[in-house]
Amino acid sequence: MIVGEVLRKTTERYGEKTAIIFEEQKISFTGLYQKVNRLSNGIINLGIKKGDRVAIFLPNCMECAISYLALFNIGVIIVPIDFTSKKEGIKNILNHAEISLLITRPTPRLSLEKVKDEVPDLEKIILCQGKQDGFLFFDQIIEEASDLPPRVDISEQDHAAIFYTSGSTGSPKGIIWNFRHLDQAPKFFDYFLPVTDQDIKLCAVPFSHGGGLVYLQNCIVSGITVVIMRRFSPAEFLRNVERYKITCFHVVPAMFVAFVQLKEIEKYDLKSLRWVVVFGAPSSEEILKRFGNYCSQAALINGYGLMETAPPNTVCPLDKDKITSVGKPPPWIKIKVVDEDEREVPPGEVGEVVLKGWVVMEGYYKEPELTANAIKDGWFHTGDLGLIDEDGDLSIVGRKKEVIIVGGLNVYATEVEEVLYLHPGVNEAAVIGLPDQMRGEVVKAVIVTKPGKKVSSREIIAYCREKLDNFKAPRVVEFRDSLPKTGSGKIAKRLLQ
Repeated sequence: MIVGEVLRKTTERYGEKTAIIFEEQKISFTGLYQKVNRLSNGIINLGIKKGDRVAIFLPNCMECAISYLALFNIGVIIVPIDFTSKKEGIKNILNHAEISLLITRPTPRLSLEKVKDEVPDLEKIILCQGKQDGFLFFDQIIEEASDLPPRVDISEQDHAAIFYTSGSTGSPKGIIWNFRHLDQAPKFFDYFLPVTDQDIKLCAVPFSHGGGLVYLQNCIVSGITVVIMRRFSPAEFLRNVERYKITCFHVVPAMFVAFVQLKEIEKYDLKSLRWVVVFGAPSSEEILKRFGNYCSQAALINGYGLMETAPPNTVCPLDKDKITSVGKPPPWIKIKVVDEDEREVPPGEVGEVVLKGWVVMEGYYKEPELTANAIKDGWFHTGDLGLIDEDGDLSIVGRKKEVIIVGGLNVYATEVEEVLYLHPGVNEAAVIGLPDQMRGEVVKAVIVTKPGKKVSSREIIAYCREKLDNFKAPRVVEFRDSLPKTGSGKIAKRLLQ
């Protein structure tokens, strides 16, 4: 996708129609196109050129959306950094990617002066809020630059972005996308879930995650209006659905569970919704059905995708009633399930999910060995365990690393979690393995109870034993006030482990 050209054509067609709404701000396609060009030219005036790496460290906001489009517009390689990241992780990513320019805003968690000292390649920092000596100012750059389209020759094979899946260690893992990868999401939606200029989508997924970036892609390709939230709040999310007459959205499972579990969900008018997709980890069938009780007019479906393969990659078609399946891929993506010897397994048998096609990343940045281990003969090894049924539909049953081996028997964490979510006192749950001298591992459940509910460990264990084989039931239960989350809203099991 050549972003500047796509935005130009959409602007010619839709002009003053609202493109983005953020809190009380609205911007038309014409206004968006002008600001994107101005920021693009302003960044070029700073000496940044095609192929340079520029980091965006911002929460979802109007400036964040403009920054993404402006940098794509001039062939700069964008390095998004989750705004919830800690200082050490941020510094590691900036150094690993050799960032020359950072677009951010002041935050108490990060001393920008120290960052400049500790990141040798970082020459300039643009602040989106608050003027400070020694830093550039976002609004001033836009005011002083031309709104004419910049002249930069960009091809689909040029690198467009590096998405880091981890920055907390000294060796972060960066996923390289080219500009063709930006075509995947709009093409996928057009094939399975067409969006039109009549649609209004609500984005609570961070733009630093591929699932959030999809909203901007939909906006500039299809002329939809996108309402963006700075951060996810279950009640505020539902208020926005009602206020803006949202027609569709996609979220990660933890977000979906959070607003479906709200007691006051019944008071919100959700009749404008026509479809909702839950992308990511498998979702509890009980939770999916519960949403259907409140919002029966909207199609509710599961989907699947990874940053390494330009998500989304599969979705269950609107006319199918397989509520827990993640469906099939489009024709340009091949998927199969293989065993430990790379052999495709029969339908219904569990194995590792592998994908092939132009959607597969170019590789991990500066990690040729890691890349070679992940991509074999063009097939990307996801690390996810799944099965393909007789109809060719994919179901995800867990992660290879989330398989808990109890006395030589496999326990899939997601299977136990689905049972936990059926318990009337459980609001959130995560299952991990604990080392055990006799059994190798045992199952541990980490639980957040619903407000006002009192639940004991004994009760949880007994409940699970009623519904699962004894070896699958938790031996240890821990209660917490909250579970750690990634920036995209998924439960961070690595931190629990």
